[in-house]
Order: sequence, then C-alpha cells, then structure tokens
Amino acid sequence: MQIKQAYRECEHIIKQNSATFYKAFSLLDKADRQAVYAVYAFCRIVDDIVDEGENVEQELTIFKSEYEQFLQGRYRATSAHWVALADVFQRYSMDAQAFRDMIIGQEMDLTVHRYETLAELEGYCYHVATTVGLMLLPILVPKVTPVLRENAHHLGYALQLTNILRDIKEDYQRGRIYLPQELLQQYQVSEHMLLGPEATPEFIAIWEALAAVATTEYERAEEQAELYPLRARLAVYGAAKLYAAIIEKIREKNYDVFSRKQYVDDAKKQIIIELLRKKW
Repeated sequence: MQIKQAYRECEHIIKQNSATFYKAFSLLDKADRQAVYAVYAFCRIVDDIVDEGENVEQELTIFKSEYEQFLQGRYRATSAHWVALADVFQRYSMDAQAFRDMIIGQEMDLTVHRYETLAELEGYCYHVATTVGLMLLPILVPKVTPVLRENAHHLGYALQLTNILRDIKEDYQRGRIYLPQELLQQYQVSEHMLLGPEATPEFIAIWEALAAVATTEYERAEEQAELYPLRARLAVYGAAKLYAAIIEKIREKNYDVFSRKQYVDDAKKQIIIELLRKKW
C-alpha cells in the first residue's frame, strides 16, 4: 500500500469517529496532522477490539504481537495503520512504551469494571488517555520534556473524565462504571440511577463533583500552553476547549446523559476555534 493511501485511510478513520479531534488537529501542518491521524487509527483499532471484538482476548494478544513485530520493522504492507505508523516512527522520535501502555489500558476494561477511588480512576485514565498525549508529543513539539509529559497527564485526565461524564449510561450498559465507588457512596447514588431516565439531585451532585475535577485539570493544562509551538498549541487546546464544551452542553441539557450522547455542534466548535486564534 502506498503511503498516501495509508494516510488517507487513517484520516477517514478519525473523521468518521471523532469530529472533535479531526477539527482540532486539522489546524496542524499537513505532515504533522497526517501523523496524528495515524496514531489515532492505531488507538481506534485497539478500542474497537475491546468494544466490538468477537474474541477480544485473542484479538488483543494478536494485536500486541503485531505491534512488537512492527517495532522490529515487520508489518503487513497492506495494512493502512501499520504503513502510516511506520512512516511516523521514521519521521519522529516516538514513545514506543506509550503505545504499549495504551493497550494495557484497553485490557483493563476486560477485567476491571469498577473503581473504588478517584486515585484508581486516575490510573486508568493515564493508560487510556494520557498515553495518547504522550504518543502525540513528539509530533507536536521539537523536544519532549518532563513538564510537557506532566501537561499531557493533566490534559489526558481531563479529556477522559469528560468522556466518562458523557457516556455514563452507555458504559453502564456495557457493564462498566467509572464513577468511583467512594463517590457513589458519598453522594448516595445507586448504580440503577445511572440508567436515568432523569437526573436526580444526587446524580447531579456526583456528576458536578467529577466535572469540577475535569475543569481543574483543563485549567492546569492550559497554564502550560506556551510550551507548545503556536500551531500545535491551537490544535491541542482547540481539542481541549471543544471537549470541555461538552461539559457545558450537558449542563444545558439538564444533565441528560441518558437519552442521547451529547455533542457540541459545528457552529459552536467554529466559534471556539476562532476565539483561540484571536487569543494566540
């Protein structure tokens, strides 16, 4: 498969599955945004195996083996994500361990369906979200520093908490509850309340408690925005602002995370991006 076709297929994957990230990272130069698309395609494949695979454990084992072979230069030349990712690894100093850690995070969903504390949940968020930031850092900045890795942690944690707040019912129907058990007990929220159909005062209270954590993490991340080159800054914090807007959207809809998945519409997204352009 030619590299151009591989990148086109990776772009199609992100465009179909995450309009938010696609819009934000389209602000990058062509070479950099193509690299982001390739990383996203890798992550999407792992995520789909866990959520939709017929024999998940076997499929994940095969995929992990394929990744290790890929690092040795052996991969299927007909597979778009491997072809594109090989080009990315050649052009950037990629963090191979971050890819492994992300797979570990996806594996956690097979065996861990409840989290007792917020600290435990933060560990999960590292594996499924912070790792993605660590994958992208070599593409976005000339040199990855410990401070930038910390920034990726804050942002990844905030983004994953936003996903959790949006997908409460969907996750529960898959047998997973990410709201920490200690908070469920503190706010007297039963697991049955996570199905709706309406948000009770108790549900709103626990939802807002977790939203406050996400907001703090977004703010901590943005304090370090100047660490990124301007174009990368617009992409990274464009994604952050678009995701953070989901929290406000849910509030506007009276905390309805039961009847539909809440999104930020295209017009609102454009306004957010234009405000960031003016800011920087």
